[in-house]
Amino acid sequence: MQMSKFIDFSEDKALVVRNGDWLKHMNYIEFLRDVGVHFSVNRMLSAECFKSRLEKGLSFLEFNYMLMQSYDFLHLNETLGCKLELGGDDQWSNILGGVDLVRRVKDEQVFGMTFSLLTTKEGKKMGKTEKGALWLDPEKTSPYEFFQYWRNVDDAEVINCLKLITFVPIEEIEGMEHFTGSELNPVKELLAFEVTKLVHGEEEAVKAMETAKTLFVAGANSIDMPSTTLTDEDLLDGSIGILSLLVKTKLCPSNAEARRLVQGGGVCLDDVKVEDTTLAVTKEQLKEGVVVKKGKKVYHKVTLL
Repeated sequence: MQMSKFIDFSEDKALVVRNGDWLKHMNYIEFLRDVGVHFSVNRMLSAECFKSRLEKGLSFLEFNYMLMQSYDFLHLNETLGCKLELGGDDQWSNILGGVDLVRRVKDEQVFGMTFSLLTTKEGKKMGKTEKGALWLDPEKTSPYEFFQYWRNVDDAEVINCLKLITFVPIEEIEGMEHFTGSELNPVKELLAFEVTKLVHGEEEAVKAMETAKTLFVAGANSIDMPSTTLTDEDLLDGSIGILSLLVKTKLCPSNAEARRLVQGGGVCLDDVKVEDTTLAVTKEQLKEGVVVKKGKKVYHKVTLL
């Protein structure tokens, strides 16, 4: 279990439960009668999580989310003695709903605690990449890709990330707050190393850092580079088009995006810029292994089985 790296699940010190186990069997009429009666629509609409969505449209499903999450807290309190709910600060209203529901139903005091979300300078949640979610599972996001994500965070976010998600002493972090430009490069490496070490272990963090330095400093190949292995079924007449190759490696979500990337000069094949969107990569090249470079910092090795 991925979370066992951070939480002790031995001897029932921590449990994993799924709210579908109790929500999916509930009778809707009974839920409205026993739970919905304790919620004021006017008060719910004043919550920031609803106010921010009203202009764009708020579905009835979204409107019910607070009730369901609040009931989760009540259920866990009744069955497991849960006294505290933790969550990101965007969940503040939902957590308060659960605290209030437990008080109304059981006349018992419980608590909620929120923590700051990782956000970009535009205020958007972090944790999303061009390919989707940033996974803890190394099969979905390799340790190298995970390292590179944090190595490439925006300059304005690196200090905040160090404070929120690493154990680097706060005094050391504060000493870096005035850094700008190239001075931030070693700070970003520190962030990437520390977060990767927490999630994947020190050995993988060291390998990821060495791979990054090998690629970006020496410009050489590396066995730890993210890679894709193709088969003959992926080829057409003994080759594969560069656009299809970018999609197969998940460097681009679609042929259209791949075409735009090539036309914008953002793709290199073995250090040679690709300028032709109809370029075909041959079976012989793939047997030797080719390195696709996307932008300035994303490398991907492609081989043929």
